[in-house]
Amino acid sequence: MRIITHKTIEQYAELHVDAKLALDEWYIKTEQSEWKNFSDIKQTFNSVDIAGNKRYVFNVKGNSYRIIAIVLFVPQIVYIRFIGTHAEYD
Repeated sequence: MRIITHKTIEQYAELHVDAKLALDEWYIKTEQSEWKNFSDIKQTFNSVDIAGNKRYVFNVKGNSYRIIAIVLFVPQIVYIRFIGTHAEYD
């Protein structure tokens, strides 16, 4: 998968150093994947949820953080829309 954009992860990790390792792991696993459907994502990240409108919610670092991303299966692209805690999203 091609992730748009890694800079979003870097910027968030600078502010939340405790999330850096978990975010980097998410990035590497996602980049190495070739998802064709939700089931494929679920095999990579068991705790992923569908949010609708091609958006998926990934729990990161034991559910301390979340990444909300648009996943386009055919062009193999993931657009990061939000990174933060549950409180930051609500």
